[in-house]
Amino acid sequence: MSEDRIKQIREEASWLKDEIKKAIVGQDDLIENVIIAMICGGNVLLEGNPGLGKTYLVKTISQIMNLDFSRIQFTPDLMPSDIIGTNLIRTEKSGAMNFEFHKGPIFGNLILADEINRATPKTQSALLEAMQEKTVTVGKQTYILNQPFFVLATQNPIDMEGTYTLPEAQLDRFLFKLFVDYPTHDELKDIVLRTTTNDRVNLETFDGERFLTEAIELSEKILIADEVMNFAMAVVLGTHPSQNLARVSEFVSFGSSPRGAQALIKVAKVRALLDGRYNVSFDDIVKTAPDVLRHRIILNYEAIHENVNADQLVDEILKEAKENARL
Repeated sequence: MSEDRIKQIREEASWLKDEIKKAIVGQDDLIENVIIAMICGGNVLLEGNPGLGKTYLVKTISQIMNLDFSRIQFTPDLMPSDIIGTNLIRTEKSGAMNFEFHKGPIFGNLILADEINRATPKTQSALLEAMQEKTVTVGKQTYILNQPFFVLATQNPIDMEGTYTLPEAQLDRFLFKLFVDYPTHDELKDIVLRTTTNDRVNLETFDGERFLTEAIELSEKILIADEVMNFAMAVVLGTHPSQNLARVSEFVSFGSSPRGAQALIKVAKVRALLDGRYNVSFDDIVKTAPDVLRHRIILNYEAIHENVNADQLVDEILKEAKENARL
């Protein structure tokens, strides 16, 4: 693995983040995590109030990286065919009639699934195959989606009327669940000044597809020691009630799937790469665990009654794992 290639990817990732920040005020951790998710080939679920720039973030990234952007506004009357496309009858000049597939908005590179929990479960499920397999099936025909492919879905935490809870199988397809914070006083002032004047942000562009291909290739070569791997597996297994961690057993119905363990290691490797290291550290696992595991921990009614959330439990699991690993 070439040191020059790692340096180049680090510099490009840093440049990309700085370029995004020309348009997006604040949200540094969010921007970094979205870049990491794209390198991992994963999807992100964003939870935040309306008007915090989620759509603008995805459009900005697609513009800088020269990638195709699609926005899907989820509503209760949205149908699966509105997302993946449908077969239409086409009449030839000879009079013969054939089916022709018209692609839906899912055939893009960066897909914004806005307010995904407003669509019915049937429509939500149309994304399952796309998010995991990078394909869609219509009738007996399977179509390969454009690469790279990345879904950033949003849900509004303050207005639950007319919404449908995302099933666990779909939540597990998201690499991260991230929270979008409200801007600070200075950030809010900067946003207002930028958007109420004639100033326009001029964004530079580069070959995003080439960057992601090289970054993915390098991240897969990052090494992980047995001790770090065992620590990561202990953290994932710690989300299960059967492991008898006191509060986990009390408040959790189901813990993370193996997909959560895969996500934890993938993200940790990318973090190491972007930090210029050849090996995953314990700290990479600790930083990654909350964003990867919070939506994979299914809480019971007792947790809701006691106002216990998944992040609190992940903190306790990490603390226990650190003590066992003598960190």
